[in-house]
Amino acid sequence: MTSSPESEAFRAEAAALGAVAAGLAEPDLRRPSPCPPWTIADLLCHVVIASGRVDQAVQAAAGASPAAPLATAAGYYRPDARFSAAVNADRIDVATALADRLRTPEAIHAQLIAACQHNLAILEAAPRDQRARTRHGDLMLLTDFAVTRVLELGVHGLDLAVGLDRQPWLTGEAAGVLERLLLPDGTDAAALAARLGCDRAGLIARLTGRVPLSAADQATLASAGVHPLALG
Repeated sequence: MTSSPESEAFRAEAAALGAVAAGLAEPDLRRPSPCPPWTIADLLCHVVIASGRVDQAVQAAAGASPAAPLATAAGYYRPDARFSAAVNADRIDVATALADRLRTPEAIHAQLIAACQHNLAILEAAPRDQRARTRHGDLMLLTDFAVTRVLELGVHGLDLAVGLDRQPWLTGEAAGVLERLLLPDGTDAAALAARLGCDRAGLIARLTGRVPLSAADQATLASAGVHPLALG
């Protein structure tokens, strides 16, 4: 999957987030995030965990039948048990435990860089037909699973920017992948953003529930055929 849009977006967004994480101080980690009950440290550690699941997913797909049906990236975000109270509680606890173990900005940054570099290497070395099995049981093409990892980096990057009171750093590469995931085929993302009065980061924020939508915004998205994904 060398130099695919998905791997390039993963690389770009991981680098952008890594640059931000490298400059954080301990008071930054203690700030509340827009994803309660997580602090900034907890949310960063969730991203470390989520972006690091490529290796696990590839290994879990070994031996799957070639005829087995494949989930799409959009199909991955469906409202089922993956967003149950028990799974959400586990998601919260695992990230919090990692943050408690790492503790410092330097340790969290190092873990983020290591996880992203390891999994990027897997993405770039894999053939285009490589499959992955998610922890929720979905069998997918690795290219589609990579889209979900870009979403973790990009959308939680938007959350972190809010929690840190900074301008969003969403990269163009990640925005392009996420626009293709979140919008109907053939949608002019730039024109839609202009209708909503926002930039690309603002469009992704609206499409993923990071910004409350006015009635006019909801009507604009509905007229564009947008059907929000279940993101928890």
